[in-house]
Amino acid sequence: MAGQNWVIRAKKADIDKLSEQFHIDPVVAQILVNRGVEESEFEMFLNPELSRMHDPFLMEDMNQAVRIICHDIEEGHKIRIVSDYDADGVMSNYVLYKGLRRIGADVDYVIPHRIRDGYGINENIILKAHEDGIHTIVTCDNGIAANAALTKAKELGMTVLVTDHHEIPFLMDGDKKNYILPPADAILNPKKESCNYPFKDLCGAGVAYKLIEALYVKRDIPKDELYKFLEFVAVATVCDLVTLQDENRIFVVNGLERLRRSENKGMRALISVLGLADKPIDAGNIGFKIGPCINASGRLESAEDSLKLFLDSNIETALQKAKELVDLNEERKALTAEGVERAKTILESLPSMKVFVVYIPDCHESLAGIIASKLKEIYNHPVLVVADSEDENILKGSGRSISEYHLQEALQECSDVLVKFGGHAMAAGFSLRKENLDEFTRKINENCQLDEIAFIPKVRIDSLMPMKYVTEELVTQLDRLAPFGTGNPKPLFAQKDMNVRFANVVGKDKSVVKLILESQDEFKCNGIYFDAQEFEDNIVTWFGREEYDKLLQRWLNNVVLNIVYYPVVNEFNGSKTIQMQIKKYAMATVREVL
Repeated sequence: MAGQNWVIRAKKADIDKLSEQFHIDPVVAQILVNRGVEESEFEMFLNPELSRMHDPFLMEDMNQAVRIICHDIEEGHKIRIVSDYDADGVMSNYVLYKGLRRIGADVDYVIPHRIRDGYGINENIILKAHEDGIHTIVTCDNGIAANAALTKAKELGMTVLVTDHHEIPFLMDGDKKNYILPPADAILNPKKESCNYPFKDLCGAGVAYKLIEALYVKRDIPKDELYKFLEFVAVATVCDLVTLQDENRIFVVNGLERLRRSENKGMRALISVLGLADKPIDAGNIGFKIGPCINASGRLESAEDSLKLFLDSNIETALQKAKELVDLNEERKALTAEGVERAKTILESLPSMKVFVVYIPDCHESLAGIIASKLKEIYNHPVLVVADSEDENILKGSGRSISEYHLQEALQECSDVLVKFGGHAMAAGFSLRKENLDEFTRKINENCQLDEIAFIPKVRIDSLMPMKYVTEELVTQLDRLAPFGTGNPKPLFAQKDMNVRFANVVGKDKSVVKLILESQDEFKCNGIYFDAQEFEDNIVTWFGREEYDKLLQRWLNNVVLNIVYYPVVNEFNGSKTIQMQIKKYAMATVREVL
């Protein structure tokens, strides 16, 4: 528990007014303000109904994109979708493929192979499409940085429609960014500087959905048919770690409802094999179970295996495909764990760095990103993991960042020593020549302006809230703020100087500790912490073995903690009690027990 930086969010606003206006507890109003939700957006956040979705035709080039697709259908032109190989790419591809098929398009798809093709559309994919008589290329979850490939497509007389959500590449002209757009006939990307779409942070599948929505409007397809795609957009939205606010929140809330009763045989098969069929599916299930299985095929085999699962109309074959994905993910997890341990050993031998650049020889290049993610969680530094590629002269890397460091812009500053790069503020990929690795490492670290405090993990607390303030009604209102994730983290509250009156270690493997807590004004409540051994170690270190033993015996003691918590209602044998899930804790000033 050492090295924590507890920060109170508490942004200023007229909280009482917001509480009264929207009939919510002041604590809930403060949380929404802390998340950057404007007063005009409160209603959408609290009631994320489908009717509140933005008009797809507000996205720049949407009319042109619809005209292109409709013309292709009328003329019988062949269309090919080219997506990314991650969960967002697979879901984007599914939405476009099924949506275009529904309105009569002659459409097929390609997903680049992570090892053979690398990220995104390339010239070989373009040449093959031309050879196959494809008239129109539609990208999804990629394409915005594919200038060379799309230039080749235009030279060959093909129509190009880009749907993407990644950052627009740029070159610096002094302090000014000159954005570089690919030579496409229409570009759907809300991040374009000239695009006035009300929400900028859609994932790739979100952009694909808006295109299909516009086409369905044009073709008078009932809304109910459009809404069948919501579960797929929800999966993509959670997996791609985009902000869970505005339209993304609508996608996920409504998509989760449909996911729980999915009509898609492939999705039902995957849910069944994962043991989730009889359980409430939430964003955590997507992020930690469903999504990784979809991603595993793109990492170790071909992402087309995942897409074929969701296109399968036979439950028996779908179950077999789903089992193969789950098994593949287990293999991926083992390889990842091995890679993380190797990386930790390598890092110990390297000089101190602000931006960790770790080259792991013989590492499967598809695992670089997920290893970087694990290392970032451990060290709280930006991490770039570099691996060998099929070309012995080229290294491929993937990075994950902390909130204070914009990774894509950092790579942009090192573009002279990179072959290729792209991504977001928090995640990016790149390739470079092997001989440039040391220069890249030096340069990206020299450019980094972060000071040491940025690397201390921040615990962002929404409110200093006494535990006695918590009621069942407040817990119900807090639960309405779910799903939690990027841009909408689970709220955290804190109370200082809580005496631990009793500790009871429970659970099959004795990994959980249940606590009775008492405040200075003698209010008592229940707490729970899900790492009993760590709790014991810290209490013994801070207060001594004798004091810890007193906790177990329910004796008076000097164990006083500052606690960060989230309240839940615990129901057992028909009885409801409020319980504080302890997220973080720290030693408080010791006071004498009277």
